[in-house]
Amino acid sequence: MCDPDWKNKNYAFFANKECEYFPCHKGVPEEDFNCLFCYCPLYFTGDKCGGRFSYTKKGVKNCMDCPIPHRRENYGYIIERLTEAMESLRTENN
Repeated sequence: MCDPDWKNKNYAFFANKECEYFPCHKGVPEEDFNCLFCYCPLYFTGDKCGGRFSYTKKGVKNCMDCPIPHRRENYGYIIERLTEAMESLRTENN
């Protein structure tokens, strides 16, 4: 479960403005661009991630149009979705 007070915690936001690709997704203001989830931890959930994605002709998930992991306000969403996915995996394996 996600700390309900995460919005006041430094661990919930990191901006790597020195990165060659910063900002790597359009539509997120630079001051709110969160690099904490540079590689989206919800990628493995496939079409259940809740994000805006497509599949390439080779069947690879393309998340270039998805700003969810990079918006400052979505830390709680990511943690909750990860918790749900892990619980689902635990249930499937028992």
